[in-house]
Amino acid sequence: MLRNRLVMAPMTRNRAPGNVPNSLMARYYRQRASAGLIITEGTSPSPNGLGYVRIPGIFSREQVEGWKEIARAVHDEGGTIFLQLMHTGRIGHQNNLPPGARVLAPSAVAAKGTIHAAGEGRVPFPVPSAMSVEEIAAATAEYAAAARNAVEAGFDGVELHGANGYLIEEFIRPTTNVRADGYGGSVEGRARFALEVAAAAADAIGKDRVGIRLSPFGITNDMHDHGGMEEDYRFIVEELGRIGLLYVHLVDPGAMGGSPLADEVKRTMREAFPGLLMLCGGYDAVRAEEDLAAGRADLIAVGRPFLANPDLPERWRRALPLNTPDRATFYTDGEQGYIDYPAAT
Repeated sequence: MLRNRLVMAPMTRNRAPGNVPNSLMARYYRQRASAGLIITEGTSPSPNGLGYVRIPGIFSREQVEGWKEIARAVHDEGGTIFLQLMHTGRIGHQNNLPPGARVLAPSAVAAKGTIHAAGEGRVPFPVPSAMSVEEIAAATAEYAAAARNAVEAGFDGVELHGANGYLIEEFIRPTTNVRADGYGGSVEGRARFALEVAAAAADAIGKDRVGIRLSPFGITNDMHDHGGMEEDYRFIVEELGRIGLLYVHLVDPGAMGGSPLADEVKRTMREAFPGLLMLCGGYDAVRAEEDLAAGRADLIAVGRPFLANPDLPERWRRALPLNTPDRATFYTDGEQGYIDYPAAT
């Protein structure tokens, strides 16, 4: 039972040198344990998914041990915490990966734009290697193993990151998946990887411990609209419901510079999925209360307000002023802009 229906959304913070969770991160999450649910920053299930510098993984023994301290810190404060599993897919660079790892994607289609590459600064995204069927099966197994590792580390569950242009969404979208085999073409083919990963994670730790984040119409990381988007995602959500996942976490791209997600699309997803629906994107306290009261969502997730206000539920409850996030420290290392935001007095 959650203490409230306000969720701390997953936010990449790049505070894990060597891709290993640490005590600084434990302090950060402990400070925010008054959320009804914390969803951690994106955490790679595979060496191949560590596309950004200083993001954590959950595939090594050292990483599992590091996450134990974080899960314990949140639980000690009475909180609930899910680990987000994020394989960055083509959104990465070889310089950011450990030895032997590769930048993989459903197809050899490079993203437009640039990425920070360790030792080089900002460089264009590379052309990823198209995954073989064997590599797809291996990646699915990595997600299942990562889910088991998360439960071993003490997490209450996991969220699969199927949004923001990372590997799962790269399979879903026909602009990034141009395969001609059973993992491409029709929506049934393009959705196959997402559904196989969801089923594997549910089998590994129980379907009531698995949620998924989706971003229909999202444009992050060179994603593009395509005809039939709403129908594609309705199919996917219906199939996820058949698997029996705990929740769908729906991201509104309007908060990230895209077009706002239409109310009818949210209603479609609500009708198609029998589990919990979480909405995310530009919420304040008033709008959150309105959508919860109207039954448009079961949970509301917010990101940057939680980043800068560790006691956000109390601030919203008492209508207190909010701290302003310091954008310059979103992705730096160290304590500044991470654990030094004051709580309300």
